[in-house]
Amino acid sequence: MFTEIIEKYDWNSQKESILHKGADDVRRALNRTRRDIEDFKALISPAALPFLEQMAQLSHRLTQKRFGKTIQLYIPLYLSNECQNICTYCAFSLDNKIRRKTLSPIEIMQEVQAIKAMGYEHVLLVTGEANKTVGVDYLKQAIKLIKPHFANISLEVQPLDQREYELLIAEGLYSVLVYQETYHKERYKAYHPKGKKSNFDYRLETPDRLGRAGIHKIGLGTLIGLEDWRTDALFTALHLRYLEKRYWQTKYSISFPRLRPIELNNGDEQGLHHFGQFISDRELVQLICAWRLFDEELEISLSTREEEKFRNRLIPLGITSISAGSKTNPGGYVVEPQSLEQFEISDERPAQEIASIIKQQGYEPVWKDWEKTWA
Repeated sequence: MFTEIIEKYDWNSQKESILHKGADDVRRALNRTRRDIEDFKALISPAALPFLEQMAQLSHRLTQKRFGKTIQLYIPLYLSNECQNICTYCAFSLDNKIRRKTLSPIEIMQEVQAIKAMGYEHVLLVTGEANKTVGVDYLKQAIKLIKPHFANISLEVQPLDQREYELLIAEGLYSVLVYQETYHKERYKAYHPKGKKSNFDYRLETPDRLGRAGIHKIGLGTLIGLEDWRTDALFTALHLRYLEKRYWQTKYSISFPRLRPIELNNGDEQGLHHFGQFISDRELVQLICAWRLFDEELEISLSTREEEKFRNRLIPLGITSISAGSKTNPGGYVVEPQSLEQFEISDERPAQEIASIIKQQGYEPVWKDWEKTWA
């Protein structure tokens, strides 16, 4: 289990190892065709920033080699903001006294109709972490309800047991995104003081349970802004390498969610100044390119957390999927547009406008790439 492997790596020692990489280490990594963990450290280190143009060009070529000039379009569908966890960075946190909302079957279909009108075939179902309200039975019925309308269904909810994932896969679930938030075990508890999510090891073992359940794709990532982004990226890379060797028939994706402002129950906005691990746009480009150079097969996703011009520039640099027209509140498309968002999005442009921009850059926006026929 990866929970055993991670114990061999000290956070502070790995952070220092990254910071001590030099220009020669970066050049060596750029000149190799197969890159290991030490190469990844060099590519995410401060020493790699002067090589960013070279990294970007190489990332561009490798992405086109594997994925062609295509960008997959997807959209989140928030089913509920019920949550039993206290997370210091999330508007859905149990201690935030907001009006809670869980979509009924009729409301789910109203949201589905709105999403379908935008042209989407790939949908990501999102909830807070509340096993009693939006547990496996609720998720199973939601997937069964919307499966006839989408070619691809993904899930970003509370970690589940292996048998529960198997039940959802049988209903048509294609992929699951599970972000560790941070791999810094000692600091993890400070951000997740209460609820099932406070169990670091159970969350860390989720991709193993997904792999054993036979999921088609697993999405990894950390919440950029909690702890040192370089060290968290390194531990994510270690996790990915482990999973690829053990569950080699599974596909993998990576995302880069940066902390965004949230609205608290007293009406105050909680901004990024509450968290001290800032990453610049330039450094995020470096991180994206480093991931592509580290793993040519990896799917790389970019959400509406990022600003318009920045997202436009990233299209040719390694991204393979992008969201557009997103709402981060349950019922946000038509049922209850004014309900509380999980976080503020930055790019509010509609899906068709994003598709047009993708075309202008010589890429093809893909709404539907495949469909599995279920018995």
